[in-house]
Amino acid sequence: MILPDSERDSLILIVDDNVPSIEILSALLKDLGDIIVATSGADAIKLAEEHQPDLILLDQEMPGMDGYETCRALKANDETRHCAIIFVTAHAGEDLEVDAFAAGAVDFIAKPFNAPVVIARVNTHLVLKRNRDALQQLADRDGLTGVYNRRYLDTQLTTEIRRHHRQGQSLGFAMVDIDFFKAYNDGYGHLAGDDCLRRFAQRLSGMLRRPGELVARYGGEEFAIVIPHLSVDSAEGFAQWVCQGVRDMALPHAFSDIHSHLTASVGLAVGVPPNGMSARELTSFADAALYEAKSNGRNTTVVNRFDRQVNE
Repeated sequence: MILPDSERDSLILIVDDNVPSIEILSALLKDLGDIIVATSGADAIKLAEEHQPDLILLDQEMPGMDGYETCRALKANDETRHCAIIFVTAHAGEDLEVDAFAAGAVDFIAKPFNAPVVIARVNTHLVLKRNRDALQQLADRDGLTGVYNRRYLDTQLTTEIRRHHRQGQSLGFAMVDIDFFKAYNDGYGHLAGDDCLRRFAQRLSGMLRRPGELVARYGGEEFAIVIPHLSVDSAEGFAQWVCQGVRDMALPHAFSDIHSHLTASVGLAVGVPPNGMSARELTSFADAALYEAKSNGRNTTVVNRFDRQVNE
């Protein structure tokens, strides 16, 4: 799971075709965060997609893909559009500044470098980025359980579908439903029901192991798990592991028709997303698997190979 900005060092991407400039900036900024570098616009986009830096220092003039084109591409990309970009330039002028801001930049650093100014500008934008991310974290979270909410899930799932299609990689998406939650809520009371939802969400979140995995509250007692790069061969094992993890909570459920403790049903959709697949379409495959798991008596799992069905 990717750590929030408050729990990791800031990451700065320096993009310049001039190696001495990269070395100077790296030396100046080494105490402000971790640094990665690229010497072309195309490489910068690849690195930004992979690492999602907090701040990008982008040279205005580069051969081939220049700074403006690179900046526009980064801002048009769902995976990199939230990165703050500062242009690094040896030129000045109102037209250049207007063009840079129009492309999506937030500030400028002039060459030759003035060390105190460079450090101050970069530090200011890193602080602003952390503050924006903190506010966004609050907006993206479910108020009761603390896991991601439905709105964030839809956005992230769309991004992962596009990324996995582009990379030709298999993506897993699971829907997890607490069995007989209404009976639990009615039997123990709403306060206990809310506590059950919180503990359930914490359990699912605690089971995440790999970068990019996330848990979201889909609605009511339904939760969703996004599992990047989940292979078809591993899907059934993952779904059963989640199901067992819920049982291991050993949370009493005297009002369940099937078990003395809390259980869950899991429907998991897996495969390589086809071109143009939407988050809604992928959700429908996971939802169909969940419906089948509940029809099979609950406290069980069903895996749905959506790539086979799409291609038939």
